[in-house]
Amino acid sequence: MNQTLETRPEAAVKPATRTAISPARLAHVVLRSSQFGALVDWYTTVLCATVAFSDGNLAFLSYDEEHHRIAVLNIPGLQRQPDGFTGVHHMAFTYASLSDLVATYERLDGKGIRPVTCINHGPTTSMYYADPDGNQVELQVDNYDTVEEAGKFFYSPAFAMNPIGVDFDPADLARRFHAGEDEGSIKRRPDSGARGLDSLNLR
Repeated sequence: MNQTLETRPEAAVKPATRTAISPARLAHVVLRSSQFGALVDWYTTVLCATVAFSDGNLAFLSYDEEHHRIAVLNIPGLQRQPDGFTGVHHMAFTYASLSDLVATYERLDGKGIRPVTCINHGPTTSMYYADPDGNQVELQVDNYDTVEEAGKFFYSPAFAMNPIGVDFDPADLARRFHAGEDEGSIKRRPDSGARGLDSLNLR
């Protein structure tokens, strides 16, 4: 007797796995704004992104193989987020090399887009920018070659004393890079005193 599709063993629904599964990747970030055009222009400029889709109310921006990494929603009449409320502090984007980070800093500086703060955290050398709505965007480069090396830093005496990092002048970093200084030396976090979260504007 022929089995129907419903009764064939291979057609049976497989039970969901009981093993916890992590996502394959972070897909995208969605921002709502009343400055739609300004935000789209800012992110296409800063991330060298292209507009994959826009109808004036919704825009998808992409800079790699993903169909969109940033989406912007046009919602008139929104107020800026006030200090003292919970929410996302910043989003971060990693560059492949110090050369790429320096080139990006110089390109944006030439367009009047300048970082609000720059910190060598130890695991990363990071430049923080603010978009037209005040959202913080971190552009960074890894200071270590492997995740394991970076992870070891979290358990070092230097991190225990200062988990935030050491501020740096981006123009001076660019000067040192163009002067041919060893990249490992440029990215090495200097010794510093104690520093905590209270040294940052987290509100």
